[in-house]
Amino acid sequence: MDLSNTQYFKVPEDKTYDAAEVLKLVYSALQEKGYNPVNQIVGYIMSGDPTYITSHMNARSLIRKVERDELIEETVKYYIDNKLSGTQS
Repeated sequence: MDLSNTQYFKVPEDKTYDAAEVLKLVYSALQEKGYNPVNQIVGYIMSGDPTYITSHMNARSLIRKVERDELIEETVKYYIDNKLSGTQS
């Protein structure tokens, strides 16, 4: 090893996570473990406490990679796009 030259170390970039994808995976993990996924996800979003989310299928780690406001934005957007489209104000 030549110590007279600068050595390079490249750290792989973290994968960016889509809020919709994370919600889908976390929902599945919670359902598999027998939890009410909606209640658990709402509890996490409201409190920020990751213990609302199971560690099964790495769900707890995944949900913490997305900001809580992004999770809220995704759910509101989905609701508006799918429940309110075509309705008149």
